[in-house]
Amino acid sequence: MKLQASMINVSVRLGAGNTFCLATTIVCLMIVNANGQNSSKPPFQYESGDIRVTLPSADEPRVKAFGAESLKAAVKYLEDGALSWVREKSCVNCHTTGPYMTERTAWNRHFGPPSQEVLANFANSVPKMIKPIKETDKSGHKYFPGTFSSVWRCLGLAEWDRHVTRTTSPHTEQALRDMFEHQSASGAFVSHGEVEIPHITTDFELSLQAARAITAAPGWLSSLKDPAMLERVEKLKNWLRTAQPKNDFDLVLKLQLAHYLPELVTSAQRDAAMSLLSQKQHADGGWSTRDMSPVNDWHFEMSTTVLNLIKSLPDADSPTSDAYMTSLAIVLMRQNDVPVSDDRIQRGLAWLKQEQRESGRWWMHSLYRGNYHYITYIATAEAMKALDLCGELAVLDSHKTAKQ
Repeated sequence: MKLQASMINVSVRLGAGNTFCLATTIVCLMIVNANGQNSSKPPFQYESGDIRVTLPSADEPRVKAFGAESLKAAVKYLEDGALSWVREKSCVNCHTTGPYMTERTAWNRHFGPPSQEVLANFANSVPKMIKPIKETDKSGHKYFPGTFSSVWRCLGLAEWDRHVTRTTSPHTEQALRDMFEHQSASGAFVSHGEVEIPHITTDFELSLQAARAITAAPGWLSSLKDPAMLERVEKLKNWLRTAQPKNDFDLVLKLQLAHYLPELVTSAQRDAAMSLLSQKQHADGGWSTRDMSPVNDWHFEMSTTVLNLIKSLPDADSPTSDAYMTSLAIVLMRQNDVPVSDDRIQRGLAWLKQEQRESGRWWMHSLYRGNYHYITYIATAEAMKALDLCGELAVLDSHKTAKQ
């Protein structure tokens, strides 16, 4: 056992009831074991009132039968996690309420409308006044504090508007303006502090989320007239067009950029990204997040705690397939018009269906702190998105018909 400096999430209240979750590197003494994981595990992953969500574990049994009931269990898990977070933590984040708002909002037809309580949490956190933000410098790395929260809040609200109200709301408009106050001079949205790998680990990934936000908000980009905002949008586009990939993860994300802003990706870049993604598929049909970057190159500054955790995993030398990257690979292919019948997608879907757990979620070991395993929540949301894009949620419609 030893004492180790680590990172924690800090909720900061900024007047008028606005709360943001800032992943901030602070010196905090935590008891960790030799492989960088907390020695004392929390009792639940999510807990609030009657909500008790057990910690994800590799030992949880897989579902006996994938289908309507297991899909409903997955959505209940996502609902419980998001509600618990807004009731107990309040802050906007990239690992629970962010994926809930960005992905759950698309499944209204199958599962009913998403939570108004989670929407209110996002909307109430939008600053009432947009003010310039002072750039911070840490060890020569310049960034704007609160960028994570601003981008994820904006994206969540934009996706809600896209799928639920079909029109850009005033709070989404305000959130977009706030988001661009966090834009760096280069045009990027700079990642700072360690969060769940691969969420918010590279500037390209975070900037891509911002690009998704401006394209998701109904009619916002096409009707934008403000010269200053138009200039910021063009700077973002130019950065995304010319940025050099940090790792293979950034490179395959070119496929997602081609989906949101196709004019920014050449056919050669798209083909190269698709070829790389195909090469990364495992024999069992899945993909591994850890295949997408050298261990020490996910972020500009990797802590010893995180490095030790990843290097100590049982499959560190030959990473096995995981739910997040398998799901994302399917999403990337579908967003680039690869047919569902394609062998790569069919093998990936088979892997996902056999890996769902009895709780409805898809297990994945956190590559950040190894305690709450929030990557399991992220992976579950991404798995449901992949299944949706492949038409697999239609089983719910036939299930309803059969009950009538």
